[in-house]
Amino acid sequence: MGMEPISSGAAQTVLSRLLEAAGQVILDKHEVIKLAVTCLIAGGHLLLEDVPGVGKTTLAQTLARLSGLDFQRLQFTSDMLPADILGASIYHRDTQAFALHRGPIFTQVLLADEINRATPRAQSALLEAMEERQVTLDGATHPLPQPFFVIATQNPLEQIGTYPLPESQLDRFLMRLSLDYPGPQAERELLQGRARREMLVSMNPILDAVAFGQLQATVDRVHVADPLIDYLQALLARSRISSDIRHGLSPRAGIALLRAARTWSLLAGRGHCLPEDLQAVLPSVIGHRLTPRDTALSSTELVARLIASVPIP
Repeated sequence: MGMEPISSGAAQTVLSRLLEAAGQVILDKHEVIKLAVTCLIAGGHLLLEDVPGVGKTTLAQTLARLSGLDFQRLQFTSDMLPADILGASIYHRDTQAFALHRGPIFTQVLLADEINRATPRAQSALLEAMEERQVTLDGATHPLPQPFFVIATQNPLEQIGTYPLPESQLDRFLMRLSLDYPGPQAERELLQGRARREMLVSMNPILDAVAFGQLQATVDRVHVADPLIDYLQALLARSRISSDIRHGLSPRAGIALLRAARTWSLLAGRGHCLPEDLQAVLPSVIGHRLTPRDTALSSTELVARLIASVPIP
């Protein structure tokens, strides 16, 4: 049985409270927080990519705390095994039977910290979970809690001891975001103010699993007119014939874009989606899905060229 949606105005009110509370912990990053919240309400996994120490883990913990969802943090390392993520079946002598000892993935929000420090074998353990919201162990399928999100942090690939995420896994993330360094005033507040971890402990959740489900149901009610679908299809088609792009956007990328745009509309308190909503989420949704033919071309430049090449209907 699905959750009952709420009005777009009521959704905006509760989401505004969530954004305000998150902004008290993560300073000077309103746009990134808004995109991150959009990602989760849209039902997608989130990849936070940046240098260590700029607040990636704190942002993930803040979102989980304010959402009122069960949370587990897993530090990825080079010697990690799939069983460390999924769990394992262990034989018990007294019952003469195998019992599943569940790993940390059996939670509503899994923070996969420094995901690219683990080997590809360990990384691949997340694939089925991220796509199917279930895991298979010893031939048995086990559903994951609902909702289920992976918020992963990733260090720059040029750092020692990192393994690049394969394209198949990158595609499982709805958005990739970068926090970057704080501005001078925000950094001064961080240096002089309370520790972020202390603030997290004292924060009260804004949502719970029921409210989360209601917001997600409301996203489904955001109206999408035919001209917006035309615009989205034109963007997808252009990416597939562009001389700048090695591989164009898939239909799955198009579905992800539309879901994120509808959620962005909801944050603005609107019950209908605009081309501007699509453009607002576009860089975060497709930046990690596009491979440039010219390696000197950044994903930001690639996305900007794509937007500029397709007129708004």
